[in-house]
This record gives sequence, C-alpha cells and structure tokens, in this order.
Amino acid sequence: MTEIRTIGVVGLGAMGGGIAQLAVEAGYETIGREVTQEFGDAAAARIGHFLTRKVEKGQLTADEREAAVARLETTTDLEEFARCDLVIEAIIEELEPKRALFAELDRICRPDAVLATNTSALSVTEIAAATTRPERVVGMHFFNPAPLMPLVEIVQAELTSEAAVAVAVEVGSRFGKEVVTCHDTPGFIVNRVLIPLLNDCLRVLDEARVTPEALDVAMKNGAGWPMGPCALVDLVGIDVHVHAAEALYALTRDPRMAPPARLMTINNAGLLGRKSGRGFYTYEG
Repeated sequence: MTEIRTIGVVGLGAMGGGIAQLAVEAGYETIGREVTQEFGDAAAARIGHFLTRKVEKGQLTADEREAAVARLETTTDLEEFARCDLVIEAIIEELEPKRALFAELDRICRPDAVLATNTSALSVTEIAAATTRPERVVGMHFFNPAPLMPLVEIVQAELTSEAAVAVAVEVGSRFGKEVVTCHDTPGFIVNRVLIPLLNDCLRVLDEARVTPEALDVAMKNGAGWPMGPCALVDLVGIDVHVHAAEALYALTRDPRMAPPARLMTINNAGLLGRKSGRGFYTYEG
C-alpha cells in the first residue's frame, strides 16, 4: 500500500478547506490549490482561525496548532501535486470540470499516487475514466462541515483497486472519521437514502398542509430525528440539496429523487437557508 506523507487538496472552499484542515491536523504535509493566491491565502486564514478556536476550547495545544498551520502550503499551480501521494478533489459539483481536472492530475501525478474525488452524487467511475489509471481513482465523500461531521464514504468505482480503497480507508481513519465503504452507485449510501426521504418530507408540507415548524416537530418527536427536515435542508443549503437531487434524478429517473416544486421555488428566489439568512426559517446574523 502506498505510504501517504503528502496530501493535495484541489479547491479550498467550504468543503476543500475543511478537508485540508483535517489533513494538517492528522499530521500530513498538505498542498492546497486555489485559482488565485488571494483565495488560497483566505482559505489558509480560515483554517488558522478554526484551529485557534480549537486551542481556545482546549482541543489543541498552541504548539499543535502552530505545527498544523506549518504543514499547509497553498498554490495556484497544479504541477505542485507531482509531490503528492494522495490528491483529493473538492471543486464544483459538475462532471465535466471534474473529468478535465482528473485528466490533468493523471498527467502530473506519480503513477503510484491515488486520486480521490469528494463528489456527493456524480459517478466516480465516469470521473476515473478520464484518466489512464482508473484503478488508482477512488471516491472520498466527506460531509459538510468536514472537520465536524464524523462520516466519510469510501467509494470503489468499477475499476478501483483494493489497494487504492485501502489507502483511502487508512487516511479517512487517520482523519478521525468513521469510515464506510461502498461500490459506485448514484448517491452512494447516505444521499441515496436521505435525498428521496427529505424530498418526501418536504412534499408533505403541501400535501398535509402543515408548517415547516410542525413538520420538524413531528419528525423529531415521532421519528426520533435529531433535527427536523426543514431545518436540515436549511443547514445543508437549499441550493446544495437541489443540485444533488437533480443530479441523482438525472442518473436514476426515480421521481422521488426530483426536488419538490416548493423547494425549486425557494431556491430560485435566492432563499438558500442559513447561509443566505432565510430558507424555511429566518436566521439572524
């Protein structure tokens, strides 16, 4: 099995930045790539801020924080990933940009390097097909926010080797995550179950003529959910849920996967949940 010393992360937005934070905390030398150095510097500052918060909460020592920050390097140059043992892609959730990126990584990275995609709904097999080494391509699906959510799904595409899966499992475990493995299927495990279930819940708003508050109370107290479906979709981001649901519907043609009309209306109005200040609920600050 390839020994992982240096990890590359492509895209340092909310998800990629969280993955890079996990990598430096786990002791890996980490190279994060953004499209501009300004974006890279901003991502490094965010990671430093979150690590400072962990020091304030007693979860890290000041020395551990400084060592973690020192392990992070940012760049705008994909060629830097020639030094990486594992590269994790966390760019826009669209197939063609991911395939184009993997074709570039295939050219740049060492033949024994493992290439991972953080896609939540796209086919890992189709992404891997853009390379000459599909056996070294694997899915590593983190959940947002990556430093806090305890799960990572390791996805074995059609031609992924057991060795590449083993690398991903080892890294996910060292990140402190609960690791589950599955084969490439639309939505993998969690989204395959959760997205149609949330869509069913949201359709009930109109069918049963209940308020978001009543639906959330019902699911929390009647089904034992820790958070109601409306509050959960607001937290995830209504646009994120719509995008994933549309991708899964395109792959499966299962009507339950299609985002409900009410959700599309809210999304088109720019009401995206917590991040925009309003979704099913209104948020302060």
